[in-house]
Amino acid sequence: MNTQIRRLGVVLVVLFCALFVQLNWLQVIDANDLNNHPANSRAVVRDFIQPRGNIQTADGMLIAESVPSGDSFKVQRRYPQGDLYSHITGYFSFTYGSEGVEREYNDALTGTISKSGFDPRDLLVEKDKTANVTLTINSKLQQIATEQLGDRKGSVVAIDPRTGGILAFADYPRYDPNTLASHHQDAVRQAWTELNADDGKPLLPRTYRERYPPGSSFKVVTAATGLATGTATPAMPVYPNLKELPLPNAGGQTLANFGGGTCGGNLVDALRVSCNTAFAQLGLDLGAQKLSAGAEAFGFNKVPPIDLPFGAAAFFPPASSFARDLPGVAKSAIGQQDVSATPLQMALVAAGIANNGVIMTPHLLAEVRNSEGEVIKSYDNKPWLTAVPANVAQQTRDMMVGVVAGGSGSRAQIPGVAVAGKTGTAQTGRDQSHVWFIAFAPAEAPRIAVAVMLENQPSLTEVTGGALAAPIAAAVIRAALAS
Repeated sequence: MNTQIRRLGVVLVVLFCALFVQLNWLQVIDANDLNNHPANSRAVVRDFIQPRGNIQTADGMLIAESVPSGDSFKVQRRYPQGDLYSHITGYFSFTYGSEGVEREYNDALTGTISKSGFDPRDLLVEKDKTANVTLTINSKLQQIATEQLGDRKGSVVAIDPRTGGILAFADYPRYDPNTLASHHQDAVRQAWTELNADDGKPLLPRTYRERYPPGSSFKVVTAATGLATGTATPAMPVYPNLKELPLPNAGGQTLANFGGGTCGGNLVDALRVSCNTAFAQLGLDLGAQKLSAGAEAFGFNKVPPIDLPFGAAAFFPPASSFARDLPGVAKSAIGQQDVSATPLQMALVAAGIANNGVIMTPHLLAEVRNSEGEVIKSYDNKPWLTAVPANVAQQTRDMMVGVVAGGSGSRAQIPGVAVAGKTGTAQTGRDQSHVWFIAFAPAEAPRIAVAVMLENQPSLTEVTGGALAAPIAAAVIRAALAS
């Protein structure tokens, strides 16, 4: 009998220890992941009946607020601008949790953070503890970027290269967050079902979560890497005039120029007309190790640290993956094969060149003010990466000015303003292309950097980044410089 009791005691001790370890694992080790899991709406339920602060743009446009609801929840979250800022604010939903700024700055909006920490007097005095969040977004630029996209799938990202502040974050399709913030749960569930069933993926913020082959817009990275490593200068080497480049170890496979044209010349000439054969050769001259390192210096294979949840990292294959694939090096140098990037990442490429090689940390937050109007938090601008030395950035900038002044990006010209840019047309293999344009201006003292991407355009000679995306970038830049 004593033996059985001892065995039972040992089993109970083991079970107790396992329970103790599991509870500590859940409450300590795994707590942060569980709290931030998208399926965990407990924090939203806790906060849903509490007052919540406003979200507004840098120029005072109200884009999220709480109003009296007249029901048991007492307050209703409302988005006065409808779908215009849906992928920025996100939503605050009793049923499906929160997204976007609503999620990222929940503590500020609910007054959990304060200027001086916990004040015991707050327990004795009933007062509104909410705080209002001001973003770096410019409402005029957001409106123009959205209008320019129209009903074409794609994205526009505009950023201040000096600070990293996001000026516009527009994409299509969008959704109306009011439908998910409603207190009528049957209607909310129906809206959620319809949004998730939509092939256009309106809930997806393409600006920072969706990756696409960047095509020739990536040639900015290849050119800067060539300059930084001494593999090329603006004047040398002079690439031969070719219609197509024979690829090494490829059994006769070649890489052709877009539209079947012939081009060559030095790096300045090659970038101006977006010469595939020249840049493919530059990629081969660099080799996989230098090319991969150059891409990573610009932020590829890292998630940009923007203050929004669940961002995606741009991708450039590791050097080891090219050990038996030299043709892949040439194709990757022109932004094809397995290379992919978010529109945010390509805006950061442009911003890095604009800011003398330094990529600032991208961010949406400008400041947080409490209910008494005091600033309790403001964003501290800080560098993220140094992509290339300043002199290399300046040389690349000058070549990008040539792209707009007399090359493939001429439709981004703005009278009296030197615009630096680069086109991109990435073939998808389905008789369609993603078309790109990245740019910044004024070239001599940049105030705005832009990336425009349009999805799945017809693969026609006249349907290019220069033809479709460059005018959108020009419209956004004009508006920014006029304000």
